[in-house]
Amino acid sequence: MPPRPPLPPFTQATAHQKVKLAQNLWNTKDPQTVAAAYTPTSTWRNRTHFFNGHKAITQFLSQKWAKEKNYILRKELFAFQDNKIAVQFWYEYQDALDCMKWKRCYGIEHWTFDEEGLMEKRMMSGNDIMIGEDGDGVGRWFEGVGPDGVDETVIPEGHV
Repeated sequence: MPPRPPLPPFTQATAHQKVKLAQNLWNTKDPQTVAAAYTPTSTWRNRTHFFNGHKAITQFLSQKWAKEKNYILRKELFAFQDNKIAVQFWYEYQDALDCMKWKRCYGIEHWTFDEEGLMEKRMMSGNDIMIGEDGDGVGRWFEGVGPDGVDETVIPEGHV
């Protein structure tokens, strides 16, 4: 697989760049494209799901985005060292398995990269909350914002 710059070891600038590249990639909601940013044997923990490899990643993401409609994500650099990056994230979606109620997920990810800049390990912890009364979406942060405008959205104090 070709290298995916920026490559480790990361600096503040290159770690931030890697985070924003990942944000943009995930906002495509294209499982094949997203999986290509990971090593062929990449290990994932996503909440209670543990799996590895491109096939499992693609399958997981396909199921995720079948459920999470109108998904929009923001990621911010939390910390970095050498070939590791920690990320804080927020995303909003309508839950297709719960009457299209609006929800927001808050969480932290820990990433480890190989020397070619591919992610070899992704560990994610996240929690969902309903947005608005009964999931009506009142109070959405990313309402009317596309992937190109997500970085301009102010995340309220206490949520950062």
